[in-house]
Amino acid sequence: MIVRHASVDDMEGVKALLRKYHRDTISDEDRPDGFVTTAITDEQLAELIEKENGVMIIAEPSDEGPDAVLGFCFAAPWEFWSAWPLFRYMMEVIPGYEFEGKKLVLGDTYQYGPMCVDRSIRGTGAFEELFFASLADFRDRFPVMLTFVNSINGRSENAHNNKARMETVGTFDFNDNHYLLMAIRTDRESNQKR
Repeated sequence: MIVRHASVDDMEGVKALLRKYHRDTISDEDRPDGFVTTAITDEQLAELIEKENGVMIIAEPSDEGPDAVLGFCFAAPWEFWSAWPLFRYMMEVIPGYEFEGKKLVLGDTYQYGPMCVDRSIRGTGAFEELFFASLADFRDRFPVMLTFVNSINGRSENAHNNKARMETVGTFDFNDNHYLLMAIRTDRESNQKR
């Protein structure tokens, strides 16, 4: 398996994994192990891949067709995410939170997620490898990465707290859902010290 930036050739694989684990289409068997809540159109996904270079994937290389996408991670500046009501709301409330004793500033942060790893490679270190590759990718552009986790998604909360070593900086509510707002510095040196 390799971790790399997605190309438009990977879109079908990303979309298939998103459908498999999305809150609205996930199987009852897989639901307790976590889910994805963000929906994305083909046009938005193409823009995220081509313009923002914001999709990192774990792929199983194939000589007979497109690589099999076994994991993905989305990340982009706030301007990209402003088309979604939840992210617009986050943009309004983020300046009211602090991280490492400083007020969060939109221009110094970006939004990461959703992140999704296929059940077949969970527990192998794939989550960490994908997470930290995406984090390093934005290190030169932003000092802080932010994300949100639905409070009923215990697997995601556990992974982001314990494997990614993110810090919960607060909570917020949107559309009858309760979310954790989480942050991490993008430079690896400070992450290794935690």
